[in-house]
Amino acid sequence: MAKGKAPYACGLDAAVDVVGGKWKPMILWALHAGGTLRFGELRRHVPGVSEKMLIQQLREMEADGIVHREVYREVPPKVEYSLTDLGQSLNKALEPLGLWGDEHMARIVANQEAKVAAAAARIA
Repeated sequence: MAKGKAPYACGLDAAVDVVGGKWKPMILWALHAGGTLRFGELRRHVPGVSEKMLIQQLREMEADGIVHREVYREVPPKVEYSLTDLGQSLNKALEPLGLWGDEHMARIVANQEAKVAAAAARIA
């Protein structure tokens, strides 16, 4: 839960708090598709994410009980990430949203491009 946040108004409020942002759904999907992954592997599965952002998002997801972090006491240290049961159920809940995005992606992109073109026309 976000620091200083009042109790949730509804289930959707709680779910969005746990999975909100650009990177968390991508991390969830990468862990779903790849299973247990080391940090470097996970970073390769989530193109565009910075190391700092990935660390921050993983810490938040671990605190929310979505991701399990396993540290192996060896040299060099080995850390693996995987989804908890709660994370797997959240990923299952997000599957219809991903399907919706696949189905409407072309339309979404066209709308975004039209918005940018309209803004550029206003400036010119």
